Amino acid sequence: MMKNPRVAVTAAAAMSLVLLPVAFALGARSAGPSPTDLALIDGVIQLVERDYVRPVDAHELTKDALKGMLNRLDPHSDYMDEQEFRESQADISGKFGGLGIEISQQGGFPKVIAPIDGTPAARAGLQPGDLIVAVDGRNVQGENLDKVVRILRGRPGTSVKLTIARGDQPPFVVSITRSIIEVQTVKAKLQPNGIGYLRITEFAAETPKEVKKALNDLRLEAGAPLKGLVLDLRNDPGGLLTSAVAIAGDFLKGGTVVTIRGRRSADNQSYQVPPNGAIFADAPMVVLINGASASASEIVAGALQDRKRATIMGTQSFGKGSVQTVVPLNGHGALRLTTALYYTPGGRSIQGSGITPDVVVEAPKEQQIAGVILPHESELRGAFRNPGALGGRDDKTTTVEQRYSAPIRADLIGTDDDAQLKAALDYLARNLGKAAEQKKG
Repeated sequence: MMKNPRVAVTAAAAMSLVLLPVAFALGARSAGPSPTDLALIDGVIQLVERDYVRPVDAHELTKDALKGMLNRLDPHSDYMDEQEFRESQADISGKFGGLGIEISQQGGFPKVIAPIDGTPAARAGLQPGDLIVAVDGRNVQGENLDKVVRILRGRPGTSVKLTIARGDQPPFVVSITRSIIEVQTVKAKLQPNGIGYLRITEFAAETPKEVKKALNDLRLEAGAPLKGLVLDLRNDPGGLLTSAVAIAGDFLKGGTVVTIRGRRSADNQSYQVPPNGAIFADAPMVVLINGASASASEIVAGALQDRKRATIMGTQSFGKGSVQTVVPLNGHGALRLTTALYYTPGGRSIQGSGITPDVVVEAPKEQQIAGVILPHESELRGAFRNPGALGGRDDKTTTVEQRYSAPIRADLIGTDDDAQLKAALDYLARNLGKAAEQKKG
């Protein structure tokens, strides 16, 4: 299982994607375009190749035609050429070269979803919502996002100058030195009252192992079992489905984490965790989310919410509830095709709606990224509407007021000044105090 391709940056219309690989044989199809349609496509390619004002390679035209075909379906389907496909496979390891930013597109400009912690982009102060107006003085408005990615990539140690538009501020230039990015996806810190703080920045292949180590380290530092835990998924754009399921299993005593439903019955699947696999199954938990929490983050938050295992705090999540299948094309790249939607254990679809917190806690205005409201899945061109709950069940979350707000500044997350984290810690401390009083009584 793979996530979306990201080497220097992520060229996706939104957040990181939950992906499933399958095999494909060229020429194997049950139905397809008519000979007339195929002749039309071939004829147009020949016409452009022959008469366009400058020479154009037929291979490039075919690749662009495939990209156009997939891109028009929905925000997350795409065609990757062979180089992009290899890069996407290499990215699974969580080590890649570049700047370390997640980008989407807004108004024709690349838009920063989030800088990855500890990367050149984060150190340079890039923030969610920043628009990249130019790269090395070259205007990138209207450029294909894949092309922008390739411009931003480069040899480690070389620099690139980005012209940034941020809120109402005048555009400014930031110089960033490219480097090999090794993502530390898990951060942990022991908090007062025996409460642990665990932040996951993305769901990479090694993240489940890192989570287990972090929980064990917190227990050893506390000298006793943790009395509570804050799981921070803010600004986490997602990643591997397998990692999300494995991590949810650290907190659940078996049962369903997520269910997938597609057009074909063969695409339907329920992901379960073993009954004896949890390593933190009883003490109270809070999960922090915001508008930049997407995909795998929403799977985990939704599972812990439906299973009554954790209190969800923060603001409405992104709402990325579709599954992409990677279809290798035998040396010709691969398709990334939306094939299914995923549902929480209670049968809720997250698509376009996201996870609604049990307790809404917005970042204070002075801690928000000024003038920035991140787009949500439902606002993306071609995004699927929420299909409703499985089996026609009443989905009460669709009637809850969904509150979106600008995200907290990335440099504040997990610090002593983080107001949303303080709210989560206070919530757990109050509940621990009540439990202690009841035990005495």
